[in-house]
Amino acid sequence: MNADLKAATEFAAAHETPWPRDILAHLEGGFFEGPPDNAVIGPTAPRGGPNGVIYQHGKRIAEWGDPTRADMTFSVAKSYLAMLAGLAVQEGLLPDLEARVSDRVPHEAFATAQNVPITWRHLLTNTSEFEGTLFGKSDLIDRGRNLGVEGQGKKRSPRPMQPPGSYWEYNDVRVNALALALLHLFRRPLPEIWAERIMAPIGAGTGWQWRGYATSQVEIDGRMIESVSGGGHWGGGIIINAEDQARVGLLVAADGEWNGKRIIAKEWLDLCRTPCALNPHYGFLFWLNTGRTKWPAASEGAVCFSGAGGNTTWMEPAEGIVAVSRWLDPAHLNGFMGMVRAALAK
Repeated sequence: MNADLKAATEFAAAHETPWPRDILAHLEGGFFEGPPDNAVIGPTAPRGGPNGVIYQHGKRIAEWGDPTRADMTFSVAKSYLAMLAGLAVQEGLLPDLEARVSDRVPHEAFATAQNVPITWRHLLTNTSEFEGTLFGKSDLIDRGRNLGVEGQGKKRSPRPMQPPGSYWEYNDVRVNALALALLHLFRRPLPEIWAERIMAPIGAGTGWQWRGYATSQVEIDGRMIESVSGGGHWGGGIIINAEDQARVGLLVAADGEWNGKRIIAKEWLDLCRTPCALNPHYGFLFWLNTGRTKWPAASEGAVCFSGAGGNTTWMEPAEGIVAVSRWLDPAHLNGFMGMVRAALAK
């Protein structure tokens, strides 16, 4: 490891998220919202310290902290849901992104006048305007959510609903609706699909888990299956280590191939990396750097899977960089990116 790269890892280790180690207390203390909306209904885990790994052209070139420790990842799970949707397309379970979800998902959540017109594309781009309560959580909790002021007493917004597809909003209830819809397509627990189709082929470990809520049991073909959450906002989500996250990042950076074997279609990943019409920084649940206006120190082509608390999988395809940073203060992510790119450009 050269001195500049070492300095970048030391920078990441030194700029730890302000989040406390006790995640449950943090959530119950009202970081995202106050009571009763902040009730935790899924499993949580205390976090470890800052850690991460950096790869370039498939070679591991740096690490810091303990990248083998499995921690909560929050909204990184959203990007993984997008990849599962791609597998559904490959299997012929999802032939038309413009089709209404209600046509194939016989669940009451998609039976209301507001929600019947929602398409798969709407769910994948956070433009669904899904309205209602799912697994005990109302979309109102996240309606009007401002990602730039989380932790500053966000309250429910009284804004009126818009037609599906006409308004972009980051809303965990609506992403949970996507997870529910995908469960109805696969008719098996999504973690099983993820393990078989993604994690096993890329040689990931088995020390990860993907959970939903105590309230998210869904009957599928006569058996009860837990529908997973797209984050850890109210508990649940993915608990995984940096090493396995990096493998997922390497798969995406390689356009869906692993050791010469096609795992997920490049065409699908290209869609995930295409800005949606209503938010240039968002594709199919992937964060983008269009215009270099989200992370100025990264390239135009940078892609991230991002989770609250400073959990990021960062991919720079043109430069062969895949880096996972855990519990890095988000205010310093851009600085870390700049230091890594500068170190590897020498």
